[in-house]
Amino acid sequence: MHKKQRRTSGKDSGVSEAIGFIIIFAIIIAGIGIVTLYGYPMLLQQQSTSNEQIMEKNMIVLQNDLKLVAYKTVPYTETSLNVGGGALTVYNMTYDNTTESSFSVYSDDANPATCIMNFNGNCATSGSPLQFWSGDLRYESMSSQTELSLENGAVVKRMLAENGSTMLATPRWYYDGQTNTVVIYLIGFITPTTDIMSQAGVGTVGMNLWLNNYSLYTLPAGNMVYVSYNQNTNADYSDAWDNYFTGTLNLVPGPSAGVYEWPINAIEPTEVVIYNYQVAMEFK
Repeated sequence: MHKKQRRTSGKDSGVSEAIGFIIIFAIIIAGIGIVTLYGYPMLLQQQSTSNEQIMEKNMIVLQNDLKLVAYKTVPYTETSLNVGGGALTVYNMTYDNTTESSFSVYSDDANPATCIMNFNGNCATSGSPLQFWSGDLRYESMSSQTELSLENGAVVKRMLAENGSTMLATPRWYYDGQTNTVVIYLIGFITPTTDIMSQAGVGTVGMNLWLNNYSLYTLPAGNMVYVSYNQNTNADYSDAWDNYFTGTLNLVPGPSAGVYEWPINAIEPTEVVIYNYQVAMEFK
């Protein structure tokens, strides 16, 4: 007896190819879906982190430019950079003195012949301190929820969705115990035409020294020197500055909250040197 052989028709072959194609297509679609669901957000996060790290380095570079302009009186500097994932904005030192951050300096001395003078020509005491609004150069990124600022010579950072802040690079304040001398630098930003300038993408940041002066005061023995950081209501870096005052400068808590006292030699006169710089900023 002969066994009957089952023949495969062309129709059955076409059905097999269609099923195979559907399976392969489904695998491809599933793979794309998995990559979109898990891989794309990770890629965006990695890009945001990369932008944040690049801007941290850019801020350090801009701080070095500021040192050249302010401390070494270089007339003009320019730095080209790429502002990715956010915007770089200059807040003028006169932008809004009701909300912007400021620095206060004063002492116990109320003698007009020897006291630290405030900008109104009066003795800088707790009731009427020398108050300086610095403005800042601020990078804001909504994608990484990060904010970086070049503020009064320091580079500071905070997370928008969290409390607290850190200082990535310190300013140049110091105390010389041998000569009992306190040195304070006050650096403010000005802009040529408006209170705010912003830049995104590739551009150039220019700095020009606009004002450079300093004052020297000799306080009688026993007069303390106090400083404080008055926070910006929209960009609070108080934790960074508080840690700088207590951790780097070794200041001690003063007579009120947020005020710090220099641990000076109280039995000798104190020399206080206050440098005041105004730097003109421009974007190209």
